[in-house]
Amino acid sequence: MDSDRENLKQANLTRVRVLSEALPYIQKFAGRTVVIKYGGAAMKDTNLKEGVIRDIVFLYSVGLRPVVVHGGGPEINSWLERLGIEPQFKDGLRVTDAATMDVVEMVLVGRVNKELVALINRAGALAVGLCGKDGNLITARQVGKEGIGFVGEVSSVNIKLVKSLVQSGYVPIISSVAADENGQAHNINADTAAGEIAAALDAEKLILLTDTPGILEDYRDPTTLLTKLQIQQARKLIDRGIVGGGMIPKVECCVRSLAQGVRAAHIIDGRIAHALLLEIFTNEGIGSMIVA
Repeated sequence: MDSDRENLKQANLTRVRVLSEALPYIQKFAGRTVVIKYGGAAMKDTNLKEGVIRDIVFLYSVGLRPVVVHGGGPEINSWLERLGIEPQFKDGLRVTDAATMDVVEMVLVGRVNKELVALINRAGALAVGLCGKDGNLITARQVGKEGIGFVGEVSSVNIKLVKSLVQSGYVPIISSVAADENGQAHNINADTAAGEIAAALDAEKLILLTDTPGILEDYRDPTTLLTKLQIQQARKLIDRGIVGGGMIPKVECCVRSLAQGVRAAHIIDGRIAHALLLEIFTNEGIGSMIVA
């Protein structure tokens, strides 16, 4: 009985220490916009998803202004297979013909987006679902690679609607489907969309939830995590081939957003419970922070 009481006391002391450590960060970031790219394992695992939702509502409740940009690749694949369409990729990009684009839009805008909106509303914040088409938030242009169909890049961002929602106390939840000048829908990489939205909002932070610990000097060794680096270091890591594969577009979108005024960009491991809070509100953090 005494040992149980002592364990409870220690657990309570830990909670109080954590809250005390978080206070200066809560004060520093109150009223600031934080753009979160949500995807990967944190979206597939039910427990992790609940944790991310609670973290977003926590940020909202202590005065930060979260804006969420999401992907949904696994669910798109699942629906393509149900409809007898084989998912195809070329140079890391989803081959998006007209039929695939219809499925991408249906899944991202109609299912994933609205599920996240409902979860955040139920957890105590006020969320509104958008896609790049709403209010001409994102105008797309063709990526320009042969044989990949309607895969787009961000041509321009009109942030007026998102700013209005944030200032009115809503959490915008944005799926990265956008139309080009002719109204044709395009599938845009969610990391890229998050980076451009963060830059347009003049955000305090861009946070990418990924399935890696962050930027590693040796991708096979998690102990080589680089916890803080400058833009120039990040660019050199790409040039030297230390950052490769799927991490290249993530680091590049961080660098682009920083060059356009975002104060800090974070690449963190979404497989860790409450990764968002650990990165923002603790002295140690958990991932890689890139600063200008």
